[in-house]
Amino acid sequence: MSGLSALFHKELLRFWKVVVQTVVAPVVTALLYLLIFSHVLEAHVQVYPGVSYTSFLVPGLVMMSMLQNAFSNSSSSLIQSKMQGNIVFVLLPPLSYLEFFLAYLGAAVIRGLIVGLGVWAVTLWYAPFQLPHPLWMLAYALLACAIMAAVGIIAGIWAEKYDQLAAFQNFLILPLTFLSGVFYSIHSLPPFWQAVSRVNPVFYLIDGFRYAFVGQSDTDPGLGLLVAGACFVAISALTLALLRSGYKLRH
Repeated sequence: MSGLSALFHKELLRFWKVVVQTVVAPVVTALLYLLIFSHVLEAHVQVYPGVSYTSFLVPGLVMMSMLQNAFSNSSSSLIQSKMQGNIVFVLLPPLSYLEFFLAYLGAAVIRGLIVGLGVWAVTLWYAPFQLPHPLWMLAYALLACAIMAAVGIIAGIWAEKYDQLAAFQNFLILPLTFLSGVFYSIHSLPPFWQAVSRVNPVFYLIDGFRYAFVGQSDTDPGLGLLVAGACFVAISALTLALLRSGYKLRH
């Protein structure tokens, strides 16, 4: 498994060498969201009894940041390697498709978790938490980062240029994250849009993650974990099938 560890180490170094861009910038962006939305809505909105709007918002921002950065890490690494032509140095060594998958997945999960911790750290002074369910938080954080890391691998394999990857992110990832209850509870929506939200798997990730922080949620966190686990298995199977076939990598 030395190939796996070498590729994993290479992917870690890739984003850590530009830590201001890959970690600090997303943390600052999330902080700006918090300052703007909490300032405007704190005195006017209370989603759950006894929970301030800021306390409601912070877990959503943490999860959104983890999702977007886990996706960005694996997808940007693959598209850069393909565009620059150095993907051949990853494909030539006798790496199995499983090692390839685990290395990119692991590095993306690490980046997502680091960004999430950074966002949480800078918001603690603004909205301290008791964290009543830490195990739920850990389970949802790992599953969410792993799901988006796998989706990022699929996007990086499929995209042939930066424009295609940007379209994938702008028309799929951003709508899924922004329309998943980060800034609001789905109970504030009309019945039709509540039903639409429940089809969005990212909604379950954010709702279950928020439950770990405030002890309240829009759905059963156990159901959310089941949905997230099923999504991870399905997306991972698709990713492994693409890697095994060599789709747009070896052919």
